[in-house]
Amino acid sequence: MAHAPDILCIGSVLWDIIGRAPAVMRVGSDVPGRITRLPGGVAMNIAMTLRRFGLTPALLTAIGRDAEGDELMQAAERFGMMTGFVYRSDDLPTDTYMAVEGANGLISAIADAHSLEAAGAKILAPLEDGRLGSANAPFEGLIALDGNLTEALLADIAKSPLFAAADLRIAPASPGKAERLTPMLGMTGATLYVNLEEAGLLAQARFGDAAEAARALHGRGAARVLVTDGGRAAADCGPHGLIEAMPPEVLVTRVTGAGDTFMAAHIAAERGGAEPHAALNNALTSAANYVSGDVE
Repeated sequence: MAHAPDILCIGSVLWDIIGRAPAVMRVGSDVPGRITRLPGGVAMNIAMTLRRFGLTPALLTAIGRDAEGDELMQAAERFGMMTGFVYRSDDLPTDTYMAVEGANGLISAIADAHSLEAAGAKILAPLEDGRLGSANAPFEGLIALDGNLTEALLADIAKSPLFAAADLRIAPASPGKAERLTPMLGMTGATLYVNLEEAGLLAQARFGDAAEAARALHGRGAARVLVTDGGRAAADCGPHGLIEAMPPEVLVTRVTGAGDTFMAAHIAAERGGAEPHAALNNALTSAANYVSGDVE
């Protein structure tokens, strides 16, 4: 390895197919708009934002040995990511995510991450075989992990010695997968990044705002948790106490990938030495710039 990665991004790397329309949409809407196909997935979105901040991420994921997979690998390498640890499957196709967004936000989405789920623990082999670490000498750096892994694998990770020394940053991938992260609540080195809906699902409760949710999840065992709530105040609760910050007001032109941008910007800020309140403000500003369309 020519140099060590600044952070490992573990989880979904796939093709995003996003349809966007300027109209308010509902079930059955059929409107003109734009359809794009871009590299995506939670791990990929986080990695792309980290690259914008000058960090070099390594991807740990499953990508098929099909034409779509070859193209995705080439795109990741062009972005400056380390792809040498990616598990390439001969019999599993490259995963895909499809979403429809209107002027009123995300209308619907389907994440086909079956190949990542089928690959399972194979994607973690570099953390065990000595390339990045082992059970006796676990990886000690930053890891961004997304909830697209199976519930069983996430539960194994929560108690695995391979992650015992890492600064682990975790995102649920979507509200539908938030409860998969329940075993992570007791991990001493883990930071959870969730939105208000995901926080409620994890805690099996209803919260009025991000501060209430962050405080509750911290009380349930989360070492540190950051909760966002769209255009309302976000919160960060951990050993430093509870802090809150308001995101900038912007015109929202897209939503897919906003949470991943927030998480990556927060990680980059803290790695650069920012204190918790400054890091939270930096992440909110980066996410606002993203949803407004000011950054690609």
